[in-house]
Amino acid sequence: MSDFVSVLIPVRNEEKFIKKCIDSLLNQTVSQNTYELLIIDGQSDDRTREIVQEYMEEYDNLRLLDNPKRIAPTAMNIGIKEAKGDIIIRVDGHSFVSPNFIEMNLKALHETDAGCVGGPITTIASDETAEAISLAMSSPFGVGNALFRYSDKPCYVDTLAFGAYKKEIFEEIGLFDEELVRNQDDELNYRLIKSGRKIYLTPAIQSYYYSRSSFKKLFKQYFQYGYWKVRVIQKHKKPASLRHLVPATFVLSLLIPLILSLFYKPFIYISLFIFLLYLTVSLIFSIKICKKNGFKYLFKLPIIFFILHFSYGIGFLRGIFKFHLKL
Repeated sequence: MSDFVSVLIPVRNEEKFIKKCIDSLLNQTVSQNTYELLIIDGQSDDRTREIVQEYMEEYDNLRLLDNPKRIAPTAMNIGIKEAKGDIIIRVDGHSFVSPNFIEMNLKALHETDAGCVGGPITTIASDETAEAISLAMSSPFGVGNALFRYSDKPCYVDTLAFGAYKKEIFEEIGLFDEELVRNQDDELNYRLIKSGRKIYLTPAIQSYYYSRSSFKKLFKQYFQYGYWKVRVIQKHKKPASLRHLVPATFVLSLLIPLILSLFYKPFIYISLFIFLLYLTVSLIFSIKICKKNGFKYLFKLPIIFFILHFSYGIGFLRGIFKFHLKL
């Protein structure tokens, strides 16, 4: 395999994580002469740029690019235009990869008919709350059929993170949509599938992502996912997967009876029943997780599941008002 690879790393204020990310990518099973690292910085005001510049003094295959708009899709498009490689791989600065990451991506691209390949993300944590968040995000109850979060078998999927693409793909389906602050990978992958190509997930490709370390940050993250998912659906006239509609349906099933109860009190029992049913299922999955990982997470997991689902659902409903009703 003689392909030259460009690894694109969009960053902003990643001084805590960027060294581990770069180190993991500089210590690959393929020669450093066969790939480059393009770090596209969104005007960091911490030590991120300084750290990257220190690496540049020692490694010729590392470049630092500027991203004045400071959002990920713009960073990716800057990187794609500057990339020398035949293969484009995205990796976030908030992550690190296995030593054979590039090798396994190339292998999967050559051995399958997929237009994009990648692997499941292992979510890791820095404290107990982050550990609980990572466990919830690795659960089918937490993230539905988002197989890139937990699958341990090769399969075709509707999307994944940290994808590897042949550069020619972007000439065919276009670049990342710079309107989308979130979900830009999902939207690009939707266009890829719409063009008749496939997305292949294999556990042989391993990467690791640091989870959010607080409930507040998690709520904000998933609110934005739900909010911007509406814009993706609006652009393409239908959702890529029905799982994207479930959280908003859950929120409405709680809120509508609650509002109606202001006029007819018995409606409140519908909301109460749905919430108790949800809590029961949540506890079942929480206990199942705790049996493998310890019961110290038992009280946090139901809260995290609720944040994942409720914040995404609220964000989705806000997106409907914003993008469809123009309110």
